[in-house]
Amino acid sequence: MTARLAARPKSVEERRAEALRRHNLDPKTLPRHVAIIMDGNGRWAKGRGFPRIRGHRAAVKSVTDIVEFSGEIGIEYLTLYAFSAENWRRPQSEVNALMRLLRQYLVNERPRLMRDSVRLTGIGRIDTLPPEVQEELHRTEELTRDNKNLTVLVALSYGGRTEIVDAARECARRALSGEMSPDEITEDVFSQFLYTRGIPDPDLLIRSGGEHRVSNFLLWQISYSEIWITPVLWPDFRREHMTEALREFAARERRYGKVR
Repeated sequence: MTARLAARPKSVEERRAEALRRHNLDPKTLPRHVAIIMDGNGRWAKGRGFPRIRGHRAAVKSVTDIVEFSGEIGIEYLTLYAFSAENWRRPQSEVNALMRLLRQYLVNERPRLMRDSVRLTGIGRIDTLPPEVQEELHRTEELTRDNKNLTVLVALSYGGRTEIVDAARECARRALSGEMSPDEITEDVFSQFLYTRGIPDPDLLIRSGGEHRVSNFLLWQISYSEIWITPVLWPDFRREHMTEALREFAARERRYGKVR
């Protein structure tokens, strides 16, 4: 009896092509960088009679699905607004629960990040996070630093204004020390002092939860980003919703101030 030949494992390119066909997406029209304001966790929980932390826990499934989907279809960079500088003003019990959830996510997701070749890095004032969260974040960053399929930036203790202020301070320090002249500070030079240095600006900004504001997120970087807003609350947000955003992005004309 002839032995059956084992099926050849599909390559990354083959799996990606299948995923794109399945979702009717054209790789030539995909954004390189997608940024997401993950809003609606508290409203999701309140609408179900749950404490707010239940909404944050449910949100982790959405994060996992969107990270996995982004890697499958070939998005290069994904930035997730996880915890803003203003979020420290929330009740201490909620902040503590969020920090525990973040630490747990960083530990639990490492096998999946390595399996899917996802690099994870934090942006923001990371030194203001609890030491145990900083430790797990740095461990995950170190473990995944050579992964190539997708880079996920997690914005933590992040504020767009503080990012610009931090960059301006560093430029001023270097100018005062004589390392560079103020006349040398161009937009390109200034961007090298942002938390996202070396990362292309987002092509597409997605906001869940229906609010129409940018909430102090990537203020410098989203100057020419396309914005897509959905009423879907973040814990219910899945790859089919992101697919809808990507299709609308593909239909838009980006002129960057020029005429057609």
